[in-house]
Amino acid sequence: MSFPLQSSSFKPNGAIPKKYTCEGDDVSPPLSWSNPPPGTKAYAFIVDDPDAPDPKAPQTIWVHWVLYNLPASATALPEGVAPKSLPPGTRQGVNDWKRTGYRGPCPPVGRHRYFFKLYALDTELSDLGEANKAKLEQAMRGHVLATAELVGTYQKGQP
Repeated sequence: MSFPLQSSSFKPNGAIPKKYTCEGDDVSPPLSWSNPPPGTKAYAFIVDDPDAPDPKAPQTIWVHWVLYNLPASATALPEGVAPKSLPPGTRQGVNDWKRTGYRGPCPPVGRHRYFFKLYALDTELSDLGEANKAKLEQAMRGHVLATAELVGTYQKGQP
């Protein structure tokens, strides 16, 4: 099952504006969603790039943002959301820069795809600390009711 995830800043499979990248302000884009499945108790959110380091020869999936325990009442994340402005109870995990918080696209070569994935969960997860993507995925196993996905692209030097 899936439900819609969108951004007012870019269309599905469209270019992510420079503002949300390492060449701009490096802030998170605005995101919103609706119609989660019945029984949703919390959300988890992962942003990653499966094209690293080069889309012609990908070698790894680079993680840009990890959030979990967003409350079921949440329907959006505003542009540039600061940790203190996340919905109450939301926890941040560690990205592949070994830091919490959003880090935007910064591909070394070529046009990369960035997957914004929101998971509707049938439970609130226990405190995972500053979990990485793998630890969060392990904790979510058996609890995902539905997934929402938005893909954007970016190549350095674009407007």
